[in-house]
Amino acid sequence: MKIYTKTGDDGTTGLIGGVRVKKSDAQIEAYGTVDELNSHLGLLRDTYLNSETQRQLTIIQNQLFVIGSHLATAEKGTKMNLPELEVQAINQLEHWMDEMDAKLKALQHFILPGGHPTSSYAQIARCVCRRAERRIVEMDELSHRFTHEITYINRLSDYLFILARFILQEFGKEEVKWEPNR
Repeated sequence: MKIYTKTGDDGTTGLIGGVRVKKSDAQIEAYGTVDELNSHLGLLRDTYLNSETQRQLTIIQNQLFVIGSHLATAEKGTKMNLPELEVQAINQLEHWMDEMDAKLKALQHFILPGGHPTSSYAQIARCVCRRAERRIVEMDELSHRFTHEITYINRLSDYLFILARFILQEFGKEEVKWEPNR
């Protein structure tokens, strides 16, 4: 199978289910942003030596592929048997956050991204995650079929914030406190 098909040379692309849409369509923007997030998580996973977190990030990346498949499906649906995004995936994120948060000092102030490159990668991924959430919400306003995806992505951005803090602690680095008017 060749990677290039030339069918998108006219500025359109195919959704799962056979519908063609403009590459600027909100649906394409939504799953494209999830794909971008997945790439950032791959970079984060590749730069972080904690094997448990690497395992978690791999699970999350697989879930993002599930979400991407839903976002890439035409509103009329498909006969393909796509994997489901289960509520357990959201619970799992919450469990991992609770485990990390129990080891962190209570947050007493706003913090700036930074302090260590790997923590910064997690913060960048968090920002892309928030953008993905905005894109999915925008798309959901039209079709009302992405409730679980929105919840998962919202929870994932929280996970990435806590992970960024956890990474700083593991590397023995201080959080960069926000100091307004400095």
